Order: sequence, then C-alpha cells, then structure tokens
Amino acid sequence: MIKTKQQVSVLFMLFSILFCVCLIAANILETKQISVLGISLTGGLIVFPVSYIINDCVCEVWGFQKARLLIWTGFAMNFFFVSVGALCDWIPGAAYWTNDAGFHAIFGFAPRVAAASFIAFVIGSFANAYVMSKMKILDGGKRFSLRAVLSTMAGETCDSVIFFPLALAGVVPTEELPKLMLWQVVLKTLYEVIALPITIRIVKKLKTHEGEDAYDNGINYSIWKVFSLS
Repeated sequence: MIKTKQQVSVLFMLFSILFCVCLIAANILETKQISVLGISLTGGLIVFPVSYIINDCVCEVWGFQKARLLIWTGFAMNFFFVSVGALCDWIPGAAYWTNDAGFHAIFGFAPRVAAASFIAFVIGSFANAYVMSKMKILDGGKRFSLRAVLSTMAGETCDSVIFFPLALAGVVPTEELPKLMLWQVVLKTLYEVIALPITIRIVKKLKTHEGEDAYDNGINYSIWKVFSLS
C-alpha cells in the first residue's frame, strides 16, 4: 500500500502555535474584569479575537481542512492547559505557600465555566471557518474584507450566545445577559475591522510565499475528519 504523506508548512505551524497561545492567554486574562469606556468586559477581549483573525487567515490561504486541524489542535492544547492548571490548584500547597487564593482565582476554573468555554469555542470557531470557506466559493475569491468581518460576526455570535447562558445563567441577572452577549459580539467584530488592513497584508504575503489560495470545492465539512488535509 502506498501512502501519501500529509504535510503542513512551517508558516502554518507557526500560526498554529500563535493560535494556541492566544487561547491559553485568553483563559488567564478572562479572570480579570476590565472597564473600557465605562463598559465592563473581561481581559480576554485583548487577545481572544486574534484567534478568529488567525482562523480567517488559515481558512483563506490553506482552506477549511487546515482550519479544522487548527481548531482541534487549539482545543486539545487549551484542554490540556486547563486540566493541569486545575490539577495543580487541587493539590494542597506547601506549608510556606501563602498565595492559594490568588492562584485559585486564576487557575481554579469552575467545571461549568470551562465546559461552556470549550463548547462555545468549538462551535464558534467552526462557524467562523465554515462561513469564510463558503463565502469564498460563492464570491469567487473576491471581497475578502467582507468575508472576514461576516465570518467573525457569525463565529463570535455563536460563541457568545452559547457561552454566556451556559456559564453565567443564574449568576448574572437574566436581563443583563443579552447586553453582555451583544457587547462581546460588537467589540470583537470591531476588533476584526480595526485589524483588517493588517490582516489583508498578511493574507497577501502568505498566498505569495506559500503559493496557495485554497478553494474548498467538494470537500467534506464534517468537523470530525481532523487529519483529512487534502
């Protein structure tokens, strides 16, 4: 039997590393509440939208199948980080250790919040990649800016609509949840719009360097075919 060796480029690997770092950093930064122009947000807003920008770049240049590998890799690395953080938080501290409360505030992820985060991430990320991929086929590769913004809006909407009710229902007043979800979608999409000039340049350079500009005609969009790359 002859097997075709499936490979990924160095640049794809580097983008994958950055994607995983953004997800893990977002977990840590989410533990701090920040105020931007009088609006209460979580610190994860600083870095989490970058993962959607990377998702857009990967899907545009290498296609949905590579984006699928990227998303599941990010999920696995994030799950590993959360798991070892929770384990370390559970193990009793040394007799001289005096910062249990601070460590727990950062790494003591409540199972409910962690589960909500994982579900929302997977569904939101795949919604982003799917919309990006399908719109590229329909547009014949044109209007990248529109695809990037609308795919992010779709992904962030799925993420927020799933995460906040699952994680915060009964904790945050019911009437406040729609406001939180709306602000998250609006601000994260705005983040994408502001970064768009940079994203466009990166995508152009990637296509030139890699010699790739994927169109996902006839592919299987199943999220489970993780290692199907061609």
